[in-house]
Amino acid sequence: MAASACVALVACACGPEKSKENADTKPSQPSSSTRTIEPSATPSPSAPTAKPSATPTGVQPAPRTKERAIQRYEQYLHALGHEDIRTVCEVAGPGAKKAEDKGFGPCTSTYVVVFQMISPAQKKALQKATVDPQRVVVRTPDKIEMPLEAVRSSATFSENDLGDYTLEYLKKDWYITDGS
Repeated sequence: MAASACVALVACACGPEKSKENADTKPSQPSSSTRTIEPSATPSPSAPTAKPSATPTGVQPAPRTKERAIQRYEQYLHALGHEDIRTVCEVAGPGAKKAEDKGFGPCTSTYVVVFQMISPAQKKALQKATVDPQRVVVRTPDKIEMPLEAVRSSATFSENDLGDYTLEYLKKDWYITDGS
């Protein structure tokens, strides 16, 4: 189980590369949306479609609230359960960068190992896991701690399985920056 914690920390360190790729992908999506808008300048239905797609890609900042931090952490937990490496690496990007700088591999490689260490029952539980807001610790307006005890699920997790995480408000949203 101690190996699980180590791999989880390593995996968190691998997300920044993926986050940068996602960031690179996001600007190219608006470019393609812009391309779509140019040819579809005549048909008005395309323009409304392009506008909603720009909003979810991060054009508008996410709320700097405890509720949004919890939502992001739940997004991460659900992604772990579904083995959604893209979402895991996006949310855990800054923390993954720290781990990668310490010599761990890219997020996509390390989380493949992490996924293998999570039991099927734990994966199923993570898919619907929630966070108890009463147990979340707000350190500063930009830094929130998600202790293991805050995770509510049908499976039991130890410090070695999941651990505590710190989320920080960076680049217009909440990201995992540290885990123990």
